[in-house]
Amino acid sequence: MNDASPLLTLLIVDDEAPARLRLRELLADLAGELPNQVLAEAADGLAALAALSQQRVDVALVDIRMPTMDGIEFARHSSQLADPPAIIFVTAFDAYAIQAFELNAIDYLLKPVRAPRLLAALRKVGGRRPPAPDVLASLSLGARRHLACHERGRLLLIPLGDIIYFRADLKYVAACTREREYLLDESLNHLEDEFRERFIRLHRSVLAAKEAICGFQRNALDDSDAQWQAILRDIPERLPISRRQWPVVRSLLRAARA
Repeated sequence: MNDASPLLTLLIVDDEAPARLRLRELLADLAGELPNQVLAEAADGLAALAALSQQRVDVALVDIRMPTMDGIEFARHSSQLADPPAIIFVTAFDAYAIQAFELNAIDYLLKPVRAPRLLAALRKVGGRRPPAPDVLASLSLGARRHLACHERGRLLLIPLGDIIYFRADLKYVAACTREREYLLDESLNHLEDEFRERFIRLHRSVLAAKEAICGFQRNALDDSDAQWQAILRDIPERLPISRRQWPVVRSLLRAARA
């Protein structure tokens, strides 16, 4: 063992305990060639982000398909940390997905993981940064289940199901829940594209969760661009519906409830 070699710290993220144990055993076998220490394990991306909030690691070995939060979404959120880990995906993906990883120079390990391949991947880590957010977005398995908000030096995760509506105001977008609002570094147009199955455009500045809309009322201001307002379940806010969007909103919600 080379005492001069720096100790590589790791996080293992996989929903299957035997897979996590397999990686631990391989890393222990490789310790003579590459000193390393597993600082934490997690069964999904959400738990992995919680672990990273407590301690930093050099590398995260991340499974792709996991419940609650998959590996791609974890990587998207972890890349926003002040000191994010390098990501090595561990996957049983098909050839098309592997081609996408290779095209974007994203390191990956195929299951079952072999010691020589793991060692080669870890030796390449060096100063490698996490994959770019736009690349990760293109590899996504689907819409995110959580959105991220930076607040007072912390990364907060907002479950998508808690968000009642998005409101754009000048330079930021607010995600509004029943309890509070969170400021996001995202555009309303991008959110609309990603979550169009769940949210509907009411106004140039507003997206609302379809299931949260329980009715409509006329706007008392006749000269307003928004002749109608959406009534939301369990909260007092009334959201404006633009003249342009009113026929679309009415027809889509009627179809959904038919």
